[in-house]
Amino acid sequence: MPDPSFTSLIPVFVTLIVALTVRNVLVGLFSGVFVGVAMVADTSMLLFVPTLVRHHIVPEVADTYNASVLVLLVFIGGFVKLIEFSGGGTAFAAVAARWVAGKARAQLASWAGGIMIFFSDLGTPLIVGPVFQPLTDRLHISRQKLAFILDSTSSPVAILIPFIGWGVFIMSVIADAFSAADIEMSEWDAFVSAIPFQLYAWLAIAMVPALTLLKFDYGSMAVAERNAAMNPPSEIESPAVEHSNAKPILVWLPLLVLGLTLFATLNHYGFPFEQVAGSDFRAGLSAAYFLAAVVLVVLMVSMRVQGLLSTFGRYIDGMTGMMPIAATLVLAWTLGSVSETLGTGAYVAELARNGLPSGLLPAVAFLLAAIISFATGSSWGTIIIMMPLAIPAAIATGAPLPIVIGAVLSGGLFGDHSSPISETTILSATGAGTTPLEHFRTQLPYAVTNGAIAFFGFIVAGLTQIDWIFLLVVTTQFATLWLLRSRQSKVDSA
Repeated sequence: MPDPSFTSLIPVFVTLIVALTVRNVLVGLFSGVFVGVAMVADTSMLLFVPTLVRHHIVPEVADTYNASVLVLLVFIGGFVKLIEFSGGGTAFAAVAARWVAGKARAQLASWAGGIMIFFSDLGTPLIVGPVFQPLTDRLHISRQKLAFILDSTSSPVAILIPFIGWGVFIMSVIADAFSAADIEMSEWDAFVSAIPFQLYAWLAIAMVPALTLLKFDYGSMAVAERNAAMNPPSEIESPAVEHSNAKPILVWLPLLVLGLTLFATLNHYGFPFEQVAGSDFRAGLSAAYFLAAVVLVVLMVSMRVQGLLSTFGRYIDGMTGMMPIAATLVLAWTLGSVSETLGTGAYVAELARNGLPSGLLPAVAFLLAAIISFATGSSWGTIIIMMPLAIPAAIATGAPLPIVIGAVLSGGLFGDHSSPISETTILSATGAGTTPLEHFRTQLPYAVTNGAIAFFGFIVAGLTQIDWIFLLVVTTQFATLWLLRSRQSKVDSA
């Protein structure tokens, strides 16, 4: 359309409304695509679905870039499933727990364990939680506190790493938005430059050691900790995979092979002194994940952890398990293509240029992403919806692109981290042996604290464009917690 209007936003609104209503981003995306294609396609009802598939969905799957992303996700899914199936994560965390003595060390050890198992945000709670659960029970640390630690080291860690599933997914969405907005910038460079501005992720990760060092809790968590001090929780069955022959080498050696293979492959193209093309990066990463999986299979079979056939079966299960993510991406790409035809990005950019100061765009993007993510329980769905709107708005207003991208990612993570219906909330509660409602109730005050600090951080970042804003917000977080502790001490002594 030569003159984009408000109607260009209809597919996006349909996606939002349906996703919020049914609590399913995939259904919302399909609804938005269906409506968008109906707006641009000149065809009969009989030929509508064939047109939708042939001219809109198939081209997105056949696109070279998109196809390489889907292949990479398949390799990542297979490798992550093997790691979880091997029991190596449990053995690795058990070794880390040997030096633990006292509440502070137990909390820091479980925090460090969650960071080390960075390759799977959904697998981290089920790997680390059951290992540290008996230890935290013995030390009278509440299950709610353990769930909070697990949740703070799953998605907040994964979203900062470019070479795992989160990073690949985010870069594909950024690349699609760049293509629609005619931006000549590498999605890798955009992701890396936005890492310092993922303020909520840094705050979530930093809060665990801050609370531990200050020996302080507040809100519902303080009540849970007092109850655990008097009545330690009872043991429950562990949901983690354990094998008597499993050793930590099942984790660290495949990851080492992955890193070395990726570096050697990219070094062939001049890395780190020359920029590597995205296609070469994805091909190298696919090879790295495949070779790491081969090494892991050899280790599992030779150590008699699992048989060859069962191991191969789980690898295939991991690959096929990526289908929901692949379907989400394909529909997101299709929605982006239809929105580009309708001129959605151009319309949003014009609105932003006329009605929003560039310095406030990051804070607004963070707030909108947080609301959507909280309501849907999906940070990935929020990123798909917000990124194609925020990027053209940033270009139109002159707002710093890395800060705006960081704001969208932070808002999506904040909403997901504080939502009672998100997968990480449910899995963190499961891994810690508590209920999702208890985890949500006790973590919410901490999430809101970090969200408020991040919101004001994005106001400052948008107005000043300082690169070290993440250090400022983490310092602000520690100062806020220290003041809260001091105030609580005065109340207790009064």
